[in-house]
Amino acid sequence: KAENIIRSLTEINSDLRREAIIHVLMDGGKDQDRLYNTTVVFDVTATIRRVAFNSLLLQLSLLLLILFSLGFLRSDAIRLVIAPLRRMLKIVLRYAENPLVGAPNRSERSDRMSANDADGFSDALEDAAESDTNNGESSYETGSYETEQLITAVTKITDLLRKCWGVAGAGIISSNLARNMGGKNTVVFNPTVPGKSVYALFGFACINDFSHLLRSLDKDVMLLINDVAQVVHNEVYRWGYGDSGQCNKNLGQAFLMVYRIGDVQEVQQKKAMADYVIFPDGNKDEEEKAAKIANAGKHSHIDDEMNSIQLASLPGIGAFADRALLGLLKSFAGINRETSVKNWENDYRLGAMVGAFSVEMSFGMDAGWAVEGAVGSEYKIDATYLSTHVNMASRMMCAARQYRLTILVTQAVEELLSRQAREVLRYVDRVYVKGSTEAQRIYTYDARYKGVDFFLYIRSDADADKEAKKYSPAIWTEDFDLIEMRSHITPEFVNTFSKGRTEYLNGNFSEAVKLLKAANEIMIQTIVDGGKMESVNSVGDMLLDSTSNDEEVICLRNELGDGPCQTLVAYMEKEKCMKPDDWDGVRQLTSK
Repeated sequence: KAENIIRSLTEINSDLRREAIIHVLMDGGKDQDRLYNTTVVFDVTATIRRVAFNSLLLQLSLLLLILFSLGFLRSDAIRLVIAPLRRMLKIVLRYAENPLVGAPNRSERSDRMSANDADGFSDALEDAAESDTNNGESSYETGSYETEQLITAVTKITDLLRKCWGVAGAGIISSNLARNMGGKNTVVFNPTVPGKSVYALFGFACINDFSHLLRSLDKDVMLLINDVAQVVHNEVYRWGYGDSGQCNKNLGQAFLMVYRIGDVQEVQQKKAMADYVIFPDGNKDEEEKAAKIANAGKHSHIDDEMNSIQLASLPGIGAFADRALLGLLKSFAGINRETSVKNWENDYRLGAMVGAFSVEMSFGMDAGWAVEGAVGSEYKIDATYLSTHVNMASRMMCAARQYRLTILVTQAVEELLSRQAREVLRYVDRVYVKGSTEAQRIYTYDARYKGVDFFLYIRSDADADKEAKKYSPAIWTEDFDLIEMRSHITPEFVNTFSKGRTEYLNGNFSEAVKLLKAANEIMIQTIVDGGKMESVNSVGDMLLDSTSNDEEVICLRNELGDGPCQTLVAYMEKEKCMKPDDWDGVRQLTSK
């Protein structure tokens, strides 16, 4: 039996793994002088299998937990760190490509990523930079995380660059923010970026009697300037074709506005391409045509380059120039309608609380080429436009005050306008402006604010935007602002003035003085008959007496009369109605 037991134990040991057998050896002690031991063998296979299966489940659970945790951490890293950094880089690159683009809106800055994105880590990064939503997740408020604050800071800085430097500084912003050929950004800021030649319409607007404002308001003059700038900037941008209307520079009392047509070479190439489309030359092959178009605008001499194209020949230039002029005229109307500006009339420091003050502005405009770029050094940079045409626009603004007009434009601008716009302009004079040897025909749009209640035509910004978008040449005869500010002009006055101006240019000063004085009387008569001005109603028909010695009447007649008529008459009477020996139909303006 003992042998059988031993053999059974041996068979068990051979069938089972060592880990599945438990041997228990017990000392039985002595029994009648015999020693005996007890050996017990336990089969724990089921237990080990159960433990192994549970261990496998535990390891699988831990593995899934680790994968889930890594995915969650990865989504947080993408959402809170990597995606914001990519968005910051995206903002910078967007400004590098086009510095004039607007600041990104809220949806563009609320990119979110889903934690269970199935496209992989690299796709998740790309989606984080491009996506605007997170599968319905609510956006985080700006400032919730440091990265969001960095995005806000980068956006504000780039937006500030755009507003401070404008179109003229776009090149320097792009060249310093854009990556080079090796994919790296420039480390050192380089302000000395070459300028580029552009075609544009240039406008100047100036607040009159600025020295009085500065002395009276002291530091508060900044508030007045900003109120005026808000109106001017809004109207210039609103009426500019596309995004062409930009306010380039604020010079205290004056503002430089630019309606950018395009780069010189770009405009010339497109003009050459249009010529080939409209007037195809069958004798030339395509390669020669393409080469000529590509070389259009590439000249060695700057004068040849600028004068190689007539702006008036560009398709659509009439509407472009009309909208530019409308931007200045609507600024004039807005200055006399905007409550924030009109409130300054009641400031005791300016009008002594008797309404003796009003914000008045003068405008000047010219068209042509300019060099666009940044001027300065690493210490200070001004992005601006350099050209004789910019200077001419400034001269027109100053000359408008000499003629007591609201706006003067050059012949170059007049030639670009639509037929309907040219019909309502008045040819004023032919002059040499100070600092120039080129004779200029100067024109005006007769605009006055006295006797006009611009508040009757007030409209919301949304309505004003719609009005600008619906522009047509008919606006010159249908717009309420334009009609009212020119209501003092009659066909009889225009005809009489034109005859007087013609005699003046021909050197017949005696006849010119008579006609221009008659035109001046027609304007005064028109204003008196209109009865829209309280100061006129108080004086009555006395204003029609040109021989009156009453100081109030004389003052009112000078104020209500036509500035160009009075200016030209004063010049000819100073010459004793005798034309100078070297008279050629052009007179020299003696002041800027």
